[in-house]
Parts: sequence; C-alpha cells; structure tokens
Amino acid sequence: MTQDNLYHHEHGGEPERRFGLDGKRVLDFSVNIGPLSPPFPDKPLSAFDLHRYPSIDGRGVAAFYRDRFDLEDGCVLPVNGASEGIYLVPRALGIRKAVLFTPSFFDYGRACRIAGAEVSFLGLEESEGFALPGVETIAAKIRDADAMFAANPNNPTGTQFPREMFLELARRFPDKWFVMDEAFIQYADDFPGASLMREVGSLKNVIVIHSLTKFYALPGLRLGAVLAHPGTLGILLRYKEPWTVNAVAERVAGELLRCGDYEKDVRELIASERTKILGRMETVPGIAVRGHGANFFLARWNAGSDLDRLLEYLIERNLYVRDCRNFPGLEDNFFRFSIRKPEENDYLLDQFQQLSRRIGAMTE
Repeated sequence: MTQDNLYHHEHGGEPERRFGLDGKRVLDFSVNIGPLSPPFPDKPLSAFDLHRYPSIDGRGVAAFYRDRFDLEDGCVLPVNGASEGIYLVPRALGIRKAVLFTPSFFDYGRACRIAGAEVSFLGLEESEGFALPGVETIAAKIRDADAMFAANPNNPTGTQFPREMFLELARRFPDKWFVMDEAFIQYADDFPGASLMREVGSLKNVIVIHSLTKFYALPGLRLGAVLAHPGTLGILLRYKEPWTVNAVAERVAGELLRCGDYEKDVRELIASERTKILGRMETVPGIAVRGHGANFFLARWNAGSDLDRLLEYLIERNLYVRDCRNFPGLEDNFFRFSIRKPEENDYLLDQFQQLSRRIGAMTE
C-alpha cells in the first residue's frame, strides 16, 4: 500500500463504479446491513419535525441508549454514525502509538494516522481461522503503545473478541486506551452478554463505539454513540463539533425504542439463515467459508481462477459481493457476502453451486 493510499478512501464495494452498470440493479450482498426493512417504513418524513433544530448534543439519541441498553446519560456521547466516533477518539485523546488487528476496518488506521499516531498491526492468520492470538501475545504487542483498536465481531473476518480477554487487557494496562467497535454486536449469538457497554462506567480506559446503522438497516441515517466513562467523555467533548446529530436521527432513535419485535425477528432470521448458509456452502467445493460471527461471511474463492471470474459471473446474474482483496492479508481471492432475506440467499447459493459445478466439469 502506498503512502497516499494510507489516507485515501478506497472501497471494494460500489458495483456501479467498478462494473459500469449504468443503472442496472443488483442484489447487493456487499453491504452489511440488516436484511429486514427499517422498522417504520411508512412513517412520513413530515412527522420528524424537519423545520425544527435538533438538540445541540443529540440528547434524543442518548435517551435511546439509556433506555434500551440501561446506560447512564453521562456515559453516552451521541455521534453522526460510528465513523464520527472512530475519528474523534484518537484526535481527542492524543494517541501517539496505536495497535490494530489486520485484516480489519480501514478507518481505524486512517483515523489514527490523521491524528498523528504511529500505527502497528497484529495479524490474524488464515491458518488459525483468523482467530485472535493469545492474551500474552496481544499484551506484548501493546506494551509500547498507548492505545488498541479492535472490533467485536471484526469486519471482515467475523472474528469475535472474547469479552473477558479484552477486560483482562484493559485492567492489566490501566494507562492505555482500549477502543472496541461494536457496530455488529447485536448480531452476536451471545448478545448482550458479549457487549462491553455496561463496563465503561467502571473502567475509565475502555471506550465502546456503537452504530445503529447495521442492525436497524438505516445506512442513509448516520446514527450511533461513543460509550465511555464520564471523565473520558469530558475529554472527547473538548474536541467534538456541536450539532452533528440531526433532528431526524433523534426522532428515529425514539421510534427504535418501540421495536422489540423487530429486533427479535432480525436476530432469529440471521441465526436461521446463518445455519442454512453454512450447510449449503459445504456442498460448494470452489468456495471456502472462513468467518461468520456477525451478519456476513468471509469466504475464499479457490476454484483455480482469479476472483474477478466469480465477480463477473455474479454481476451477470444481478448479484454483487464484497471484493476483499484491498484488505491486507486477504489479497488471495477473499470476498465477503452478507445475509439477506431467505429467497435472496437461496438465489446466491444456487449461483455459487452452479459456477462451482461448471468449473469442476471443465477440469475433469
């Protein structure tokens, strides 16, 4: 990766740009949002008081986190999606040396570099199923750093970061910052037990970044929060711009409090489809599944040809998956696909199987 690319945004998605689709609609499995439509699709925008100013501090979003996850107001800093939190934290805390896991979300490293931090990486190995190394290996790596960024589950590997391991590290190094991105935590089988949200009130060096975009299928509405000890949030507030949470986001957050049935439906659908997809993928010899801890799968195309062949085959059939070759460590034909509605998943799986059989017949 060149020096310029360390700071420049480049995404493996965007099928329209990459394939020149000219308005052709595809089933986009490259985005990791919930498979069900938002829980209030018929609500008119006029109901959201667009003619009024939002609160300066996003208190409507803070109220959602307080009531939904049983958090204290003083531990919630509403932000314009998780990205605002990811970029705010290293800048406000003056982080100078950060440890990140790789492969992982590009913006952790970019945010740290923009803030002037030196970034080092701890690799997740395919041979180990992209599982985290042991706690002592991680401890040795972060000894000379002042912060560690991680995600649970990790994107794009689906790796889960054991809660107790993270807390052990945070307690062992109270002078270092431990930042956890929980954008996909509500998809985890052991949620809410896997979350660190309830720990931030007692551990000043633990910061959780959470997004409402992924689970509630609201990618067009930037909505999330940084969850941390009140003393830590006080530092962040010195650097945070006002008015970043808009009025629609505040009102939508209030509506989400009444979406318990929707949450249950999403979790049940993801769990059921995840099991089905895993079983079906065992019959596709050309593709190996590597990670599935959230609402997506990391997979590797190993049918003896370049991944572009698979991507082009799928585009011809109005399907698109996430090319992961721009992630360090995933250059060798890795891709990611999300879990969508059952009939859409079935169509994708059918195409995987058909292409795999076709290539198998050609090599016999």
